[in-house]
Parts: sequence; C-alpha cells; structure tokens
Amino acid sequence: MEKSASTRRAHIVVMSAIGAILLCAGAVGAFRTWLPGDEGPPQQDMTMNAAARKEVLDSLISALNQFYVYPEKAAAMERALRAQVAQGEIDKVDSAEQFAKVLTEDLQSLVHDRHLEVRYFEAPIPVPAVGQEESPEDAVAFLADRKRLNFGFETVGRLKFNIGYIDLHEFSRPEQVASRIEAAMTLLGDTRSLIIDLRRMHGGDPETVMLMASYLFDRPTHLNDIYWREGDRIESRWTQAEVTGLRYGQSRPIVILTSSDTFSAGEDFAYALKHAGRAILVGETTGGGGHPGSRRRLTAHFMMNVPTGRAINPVTKTDWEGVGVTPDIAVSAKNALDVAQVNLLNRLLAVETDPQLRRKISERLHDLE
Repeated sequence: MEKSASTRRAHIVVMSAIGAILLCAGAVGAFRTWLPGDEGPPQQDMTMNAAARKEVLDSLISALNQFYVYPEKAAAMERALRAQVAQGEIDKVDSAEQFAKVLTEDLQSLVHDRHLEVRYFEAPIPVPAVGQEESPEDAVAFLADRKRLNFGFETVGRLKFNIGYIDLHEFSRPEQVASRIEAAMTLLGDTRSLIIDLRRMHGGDPETVMLMASYLFDRPTHLNDIYWREGDRIESRWTQAEVTGLRYGQSRPIVILTSSDTFSAGEDFAYALKHAGRAILVGETTGGGGHPGSRRRLTAHFMMNVPTGRAINPVTKTDWEGVGVTPDIAVSAKNALDVAQVNLLNRLLAVETDPQLRRKISERLHDLE
C-alpha cells in the first residue's frame, strides 16, 4: 500500500533522528545536539493524557539517574520534576510538542545544560536492540541528509593575499568527511595563513574534531580529556601522529571565527586550539555546551539527549560548559571576518619585504578598517 504524505513525512523525521542518534549512540557520545536539518518537515502534534505524561516522565527520570554526567544533579532534577507534578503544573500541558518543549526548558533551567533536550516525534521511534547497527534504510536516509549539507563544508577557498578560508557548519562522521578534510588541506596547502569560520557551527562528531585538528599540528598534541560517568573513566584525546593528506602544520597563523551560535563540537575545536596556542579566536563568546552525550528513547514518541561526560582541558583543567569559549579578540560575529583578515595582514606586513606588495597590503588594510 502506498504511504500517505503524512506517514512519509513522519518517516523522514524519524529516519533523520535515528541517523543522528546512531552518530552519537553508546559510550562514544558526541558534542552535539540535533543539528539544523535534522528536524525534518513539520509534524502532526499529538494530545497527551495523564498516563502518557507519566510514562515520559518516569522514563526521563530513569535515564537521568542512570546516565547523566553528574548523579547529584540528576537527583536534584528528579526532585524538582516530581514537585512540579505534585503541584499540577505539568498536567496542564496536553500538547506533545509543547510537553517536549516544557521539559527541555525545565531541565535546562535547573542545571543550565544546553545539551539536555527532549524531542517529540510523530512517527513511532523503534526500540533499539542491544548492539543494533543502523538499518540500511536508516543509513541511506542519514547519508542523504549529510550529503545535502556537504557534510558541513560550506566553503573552502582563498581570500586576498593568500589567506585560506574554510566555512564549516558541522563535524560529520570521520569516515564520511575524511576525504573532504584531506581535499581542503590540499587545496589550501600553499596559503600563508588560515581562517576557520565556525560562526554557524552547531556541533558534530568529536572524532572528526580530533581528525581536523591533526592536520594543524606537526606532532601528536594533547588537546583534551573526557570524563565519562559510565565506568567512571577518563579518555585521553590526542591529535593523530599520521594523516592521509597534506599536513598544514603549525608554523602558519590560524584564526578561528566564533559567534554566540557556535556550539558543542565547534566549541571543543575552538577551545582546544586556543589553549594549545595554535589559533587565536575572533568573534563572540560561544554558546557554552561542553557535555558530550547520547540520545535515549523515552517512549514511542519521545527522545532525550542525555549528557554523559564532560571535557577536561589539559591547560585549564576545566571546560567551557555554561560559560562558552571566550575569544581573544571580541567583536561582533558580523565583523569577525574583516577583523581576522586585519590581524593576519598586519602579521604579514611585519615580515613582507617587497615594497609593492607592502603597499597593496596597506591598501587592503585601509579598506578593511
């Protein structure tokens, strides 16, 4: 039987969500929430009764107590949510879309963790089997969605005076994006400096953060550690000793552009390179999402992103959770690209000996300033 338009639409929404879940599932986790493009088309809302609300809440509380990175905060969230139930506040919400929104707002207001998020899905969410890999249908749907976004690579190019430029919106799965990183580094291999634009970066896979960073250092470099609640363990994270493409190295200047929308894995990358002394940051303080996690099915129509770990930088001994990554040069996101070029061109001018080129650089600086 042919599926109705509504059923097909709901199926697309869930397939996109399941693909995103599998990207971040299990103990690996990831520095991301649902990315723009993962939402899918608008959904049909559903009416919630008391039994449905209780089922979601009980599952949510169980997931928090079992997985949330800070057990004491999980217990505090449970007490606050049960108090709201006792007061009858949550029972006033009968829309599934609104219920997910209210739960998200309540959780984030309690612990200020922007990776805590509840989502409603019109189509039933499959129950994952233990150790289940994504189905061929899920894999095809997720891959098609990432291809549509070019796996996060918006632009790779060269600005005036041989400044390389990468506009990156997502850190996609390493196996899908490794060839694109290699191609970008080859294309920019002869540039004198590099701008990495993360102003519209909302997150992605932490393994790709390490892969991308590996091209920007000459030797293995300790970028951060992650503490995982599961197993009470610390995972040490270093750049790779070898890369498949042309290494950019660490002798040439790098500037990273940030905005208040830069989030999650984008912050991971910016924070690590800043404190490793590899890049300067220009723009705005970032969003402040430093807890990696995974998505958990709550009920047939609800899912939650549960933070299960926290980053520990080897220099600062902390992370950017709740405070964001502070830029070295604070300017509006709108003006960050111009300011970054000014910074790099001034450095170039300080070492350039050709009089004609010095004059042209000075003219360009005048235009930018």
